[in-house]
Amino acid sequence: MACQRQDNEAVAAAQLIAERGLEGLGDAVSMLINEAMRLERERHLMAAPYERSPQRQGYANGYKPKTVKSRIGALELAVPQVREGGFYPASLERGLRSERALKLALAEMYVSGVSTRKIARVTEQLCGFEVSSTEVSRCSAALDEELTAWRERPLGACPYVVLDARYEKMRHGGTVVDCAVLLAMGVDTEGKRELLGVSVALSEAEVHWRTFLQDLAARGLHGIRLFVSDDHAGLKAARAAVFPSVAWQRCQFHLQQNAGHYVPTRALKKPVAADIRAVFDAPDAAEAKRLIERFIRTYEARAPKLAQWAETALPQGLAILALPLHHRKRLRTSNAIERVNREIKRRTRVATLFPNEASCLRLVSAVAMEISQDWQTGRRYLNMNENE
Repeated sequence: MACQRQDNEAVAAAQLIAERGLEGLGDAVSMLINEAMRLERERHLMAAPYERSPQRQGYANGYKPKTVKSRIGALELAVPQVREGGFYPASLERGLRSERALKLALAEMYVSGVSTRKIARVTEQLCGFEVSSTEVSRCSAALDEELTAWRERPLGACPYVVLDARYEKMRHGGTVVDCAVLLAMGVDTEGKRELLGVSVALSEAEVHWRTFLQDLAARGLHGIRLFVSDDHAGLKAARAAVFPSVAWQRCQFHLQQNAGHYVPTRALKKPVAADIRAVFDAPDAAEAKRLIERFIRTYEARAPKLAQWAETALPQGLAILALPLHHRKRLRTSNAIERVNREIKRRTRVATLFPNEASCLRLVSAVAMEISQDWQTGRRYLNMNENE
C-alpha cells in the first residue's frame, strides 16, 4: 500500500510540473517531501495508519503545517506528528542542513557589517528571505551543536586514509587571509568511504596538521595501513610525528605535475611523462626499481636535475605496490577526496569571503557531513576481501 501511495504521489507531482511548468515545481517538491515524511513516520511507528500490529511503537497524531523557504520558493509542508513525541522527519532536516549553513555564513557577513550590498542580494536570492541577527544566533546554536557532534564522533578502524587541504578567504585580525581547510577521508574495513574529520586553520603548517591528526587519533582512529597525500612539508612532518609507523603513498598525479618543473625542454615533456607512467604502472616493486634506474640513466645527461629529483621522488609514489592489486588504482592518488573539494568550492564561492573561522567551519562541516552520510549509505568504494 505504501509503495502504491508513493507511486501515486510521484505521478501527481509529475502532472503538476507538466501542467504548470516551473510554477508547479514548488508544489511538486512539497508533495514528494510530504509523502516521504509520512512513510518515515510509518517506519518509526512500525505500523501503517489504522493498522493493528503487535510491532506498533506508537500512534500518529496528525500533522503540523510548516513553511520552508528554499531556492525554488516557499514549500508548504505538513510535518507528521506522533502522540508520544521524539520524532522529526530526517527526510526534511537532512536536505536543508547545508542550505541552512550557507544561509548562516552569508547572513553573518550581513549582520557583522563586513558584507556589501551584493552579499545582501545574494543572500536574498539564494535563501528567498532576509535573516535577522536574532534568527542567526538562534539557528547558529542549533546547527553548530549538530555539526560539532559529527566532528567529534568516535572513529574506528580505517585501513586507508587520504589527506588533503584547500583554501578559503577569511577575515582575520582586520585583514583578509587564505585559511586552510584540512580534510581526512577514510576507507573503513567494509570498504566504504567516510569523511573522518574537517578543520579550519590559518595555514598548512606542521602544528595545524599535527593537531588535526592528534584529534583523529584521540577519537579512536586506528588500523591504518596507508596514508595518501601530497608532499606538503607541514603534513609530512605531522604525519611522521603522530603516525610514525604507517606507510605513505605520495599522490602520483601531483608527482607527475611536479616532474614538469625539472624538464628543461618542451620536446622532453611527453617522453618523460610516458616513462614516469611506466614506473607507476609496474606490476611489482622489483620492476618499478628497474624502470626508475633506466629513467635515471636516460635523463642524467640531458636533464640532470630531473634525474636527481626522480631518484628520491619516484619511489615515494610506489607504496601501493604492497597493496592488493584491486586496491591500487583508487589509492594511487588523492583524487578520491577531490569530489569533496569541488562540492565545497561550489558552495563557498557564493559566500566569497567568510567573516570568521566559525562561519567557514560551519559551512564546510555541513557539506562534508552530507557527503559522508551519502557514502556510508551507498555502495562500497573498495572490495576489502583480498581473495576476490
